[in-house]
Amino acid sequence: DLDECAASPCKDHQYCLNTDGSFSCKACDASCVGCTGEGSEKCKTCASGYVKEDEKCTDINECNLPEKVCTKENQDCVNTSGSYKCVCSEGFEDKDGTCVQT
Repeated sequence: DLDECAASPCKDHQYCLNTDGSFSCKACDASCVGCTGEGSEKCKTCASGYVKEDEKCTDINECNLPEKVCTKENQDCVNTSGSYKCVCSEGFEDKDGTCVQT
């Protein structure tokens, strides 16, 4: 078997999996920018919104940062994978970018 992966035939956001007589390109974990294999511990660098923790790229919970990310009145922060979103608190709805009581 020839190791086709030695020639790095895959794209930047993929890793190469050598198979018998061939190879396949697999997508890197969402937490990675470039990788050497499957999972968040095989990242070359961590994607935006992730930090290397215990050799793995782990999601940063922006909602727990000391500096508030959702600064509008009556707005709550919701952590998402690699990011966050600001939503109106319960009992409020978004009216032209402002959270007003429903």
